Amino acid sequence: MAKAVTKSAGKPATKPASKPAAKTAAKPAAKAAAKPAAKTAPKAAAGKTASKAKPAKKQALTISMLKPSVNNMTVRVFARAAGLDHAETDAWGQTRSPEYMARNPAHLTPMIEDKGLPRGVLWESCAIMQYLSNKHGLEKFYPKAPAKRAMIDSAMFYLIGTLYPYVARATYPALGFPQYAGEVGHSDAHPERKSEAQKAAVAAIAEPLEVFHSFFRNGKPFIGGKNPSIADIRLAATLEFLAVINYALPKWAKEYMAAMEKKLGKAYAGPAGDVRGYIAHVKSQANA
Repeated sequence: MAKAVTKSAGKPATKPASKPAAKTAAKPAAKAAAKPAAKTAPKAAAGKTASKAKPAKKQALTISMLKPSVNNMTVRVFARAAGLDHAETDAWGQTRSPEYMARNPAHLTPMIEDKGLPRGVLWESCAIMQYLSNKHGLEKFYPKAPAKRAMIDSAMFYLIGTLYPYVARATYPALGFPQYAGEVGHSDAHPERKSEAQKAAVAAIAEPLEVFHSFFRNGKPFIGGKNPSIADIRLAATLEFLAVINYALPKWAKEYMAAMEKKLGKAYAGPAGDVRGYIAHVKSQANA
C-alpha cells in the first residue's frame, strides 16, 4: 500500500519535490498501515481467547440418571453442591438398551461418563462421589485425613449394607419398584407374607437410624461435622423415600434433613423436588 502511493506521487513532481513527496506519502501510508495492524492485533488476540474459551463450556462430566430415585438424587445433589460442570441425561427406559448395556453391563444408574476413568464410566452413587471428590480435591465433602475419611466411609457402607436394604424392602412395594431377587416381595409368596416382610423391614429401620444419630453424628450437625459430607448426602437422600409410607421419623432426623436442605440450598432442593414429586404422584394414585 505504501509503495503504490509513493510511485504515483513521484511521476508529476520534479526531482527535488519527489523526495519530500515520497517521504510525506510514505509516512501517512505507514501510519495508516500501522493503525489497522494495531486494530487487527486485538481482534486476533480476542479470536484466540474466544477459541480457547469454547471447549471450557462443554461439560466433561455426564450423569445418566432417573429422577424418582434417591440413589440418583445423591449424585445429582453432590454434583450441584460441589459446583461441578456437568450435564444430566434422563435414562428412563434406556438402561436395558444395547447402547447403554455396552457401556454399563450392570445397567445401573446413576452412571457418570468421565474421560479420566479407565473404562470411561462409573456407577454406584458412593463410588461416584468418592471418585469426584478425589479427582477435584473436594476435602470439604470427603476429608483426606485417614481417620476422618474412615468414618465417612463407614457411615456410607453401613447405610448401603444395612439401612438401605430395610428402606428398599419397606418402600419399594409402595413406590412400584421391583424388589431384589431373593426377597419375599419379589417371590410368588402369598400377599400376607409379603406384607409381613414389609412390616418387619419398617420396624427394623429404627435401629440403624439411631446408630447414625448417636454414633456417626455424635452431637455434631452432620456426619461430616459442621458441613455435610458425601455420607450426609447419601443418608438424607435415603430418608426421603420414607415419606411414601408415612414413616414417623424421629425429631432429630426431621431437623437433620431440614438442616441439610438449608445448608445445601438449591443443590439439594432441586433433585429432592423430583423425588418428592414422584412420591406425591404415587400416593395420589393410591388414594384415587
